[in-house]
Amino acid sequence: MCMAKLTPYIFSQDARKQAEFYTQALNGEILDIKTFADAPGSREADKDRVMHLVLKFAEQTIYMADNGTSTVQRGNGMDLTLEVATEEEGRMIFDKLSEGGSVIMPFERMFWGTMFGRLEDPFGVRWQIYTEL
Repeated sequence: MCMAKLTPYIFSQDARKQAEFYTQALNGEILDIKTFADAPGSREADKDRVMHLVLKFAEQTIYMADNGTSTVQRGNGMDLTLEVATEEEGRMIFDKLSEGGSVIMPFERMFWGTMFGRLEDPFGVRWQIYTEL
């Protein structure tokens, strides 16, 4: 049996700004930021870019980094799915994450019994928020 942990790594046009948005929406905190200035031999032009950022909320971790000069292409092939304990918590997170983004599916009771909603945040990341059954 494999013992593994899956951690999302999000590349961003502005990792600091996106991470601050997530700290507010998810009641989290940024634990660490490494810039290219920390790396030996980095170019002066890259010194303020985020090489690695650690964001923690609840018992979850997200890593982030600035993408560089190319535009981030998100696509529609993957969502981050977040299970929460209560409808109130789910609605609060759903509303905060969708601020400035778009609701794909409203947060509401589903036929299978849980609350569920799907959204795209203002940075193009898609989320599914649902409550425990």
